[in-house]
Amino acid sequence: MTAILYPVATSADQALSQPKAQATREREAVRAAGEPVVFTTELAGPAFATREAALDAYQGRLEDDRSGFTPAIEDRWCKLVEQAVTEAGRPASLGPVQPTCQDGHRWPAPPAVPPRTAWRLAVSYWRIASAERPLDAPQARKARRSKQDVDTATLRAIARQPLRPVEPQQPLDIGLFETRLPENPSIVVPDE
Repeated sequence: MTAILYPVATSADQALSQPKAQATREREAVRAAGEPVVFTTELAGPAFATREAALDAYQGRLEDDRSGFTPAIEDRWCKLVEQAVTEAGRPASLGPVQPTCQDGHRWPAPPAVPPRTAWRLAVSYWRIASAERPLDAPQARKARRSKQDVDTATLRAIARQPLRPVEPQQPLDIGLFETRLPENPSIVVPDE
């Protein structure tokens, strides 16, 4: 089985130019880096007005439907993303939209002029821990169980980060409202 070999680097730009190593799994990345790593996806390089201009700039790194080029499976750690930008070219914050619930419609009509967008390269890689950019704060569950004093800055960082599972969710072998018969576990029946 072939897997993507993600670069091990301190930044997205270094991952593009001079990665320290390449690794599929976290333990391989830790071994190559010699210190903790975290998997991340960051934007790198300049913004391009059109998708075609971005594909031309990163020729040989991305799948190009115009020429039919497809990178090897191991090298598919880059992709193009479209991002809303302001007139100055900075990322735009579109903000939440309040539902209207009028005339049988839940959401308001979209704006007449869509927001201006730009194309950027998104690089997925194993980011090495460093003094300039520390790794993410620990999960609240782990911090609580460690019974160590947590400073205010770490507590705020824990509160701001999204919830993450302790371990990957395993696929269900039976449905949510199904159960196995106690006398014959190979038979699955609906649960009432």
